[in-house]
Amino acid sequence: MRYLLTGGAGFIGSNTVDELVRRGHDVVVLDDLSTGKAGNLAAARKQINLIEDSVTNLDTVRGACTNVDCVIHLAAQTSVPRSVKDPLETNLINVDGTLNVLVAARDASVRRVVFASSCAVYGGSPALPIRESAAAAPISPYGVSKQIGEIYGRLFREMHGLEFVALRYFNVFGPRQDPASPYSGVLSVFSAALLEGAQPTVYGDGEQSRDFVYVGDVVEANLLAAESKQAPGHVFNVGTGRRYTLNQTLAILEKITGRPGSAKYAPTREGDIRHSQANISLAQEELGYQPRFSFEEGLKRTWEWFSANQRAASSA
Repeated sequence: MRYLLTGGAGFIGSNTVDELVRRGHDVVVLDDLSTGKAGNLAAARKQINLIEDSVTNLDTVRGACTNVDCVIHLAAQTSVPRSVKDPLETNLINVDGTLNVLVAARDASVRRVVFASSCAVYGGSPALPIRESAAAAPISPYGVSKQIGEIYGRLFREMHGLEFVALRYFNVFGPRQDPASPYSGVLSVFSAALLEGAQPTVYGDGEQSRDFVYVGDVVEANLLAAESKQAPGHVFNVGTGRRYTLNQTLAILEKITGRPGSAKYAPTREGDIRHSQANISLAQEELGYQPRFSFEEGLKRTWEWFSANQRAASSA
């Protein structure tokens, strides 16, 4: 099959690219490298076609969709605080960009689009673990933009027959997540702080909890959504079905790293959700999705990657 990955030089995208190449697929990557890095694609660079441009450029997206069987649409502005500060930018990239992908895919007769949505569409739902049937109630422009992307995808499926699958990622972590980026997840920020011997910052009291899912499991969910006959027309949670508080997370990191994990606490950030946990039974039943990495194993792999890259940077 021939795949197009928007945002394919990013954290989740580049890990997905590596697996697609390993399985022998043809891969096109569309990424403006504003947050993604060409270096993330180093292992696969000779096997892929990299187009350096944004999903906000419809002509470029049209060209990228030529002869493509499936689009995995990952390109997005993913920072909740940044979406609060600049909702217009978030709308341009996440809503207009997604619409460009859907229009281009329709016109190029692409078979399927897999859309990277987010648990942010649920807002602060008190019912945990959250099922896909829960009402959407986003509390940030980022969450709103992902909900709109899902609505547009469903519309294109109904009107044009474009196969559409939405994956609501929970809190993804793992190798290649950039701690210096405003888009980065909390675990990469914690890991970077511990590597530097600094005190990690926790926004809030640290008792907020998240369903942390390792990037290797997210890659598997992406490919299952791209290939499964049962997937089109569905929205799936992608998480683990478990949750950990930030304080618990720091304690585990302290055990793995042997470094002090005591935090400094700062005011809660606007738009942050208090608790989040996925019900993954639908993905298990319809896709055969089954997380393979425990939280502790994922943290260990992430720490090893950060440590190795710090050593490599220091010796360069």
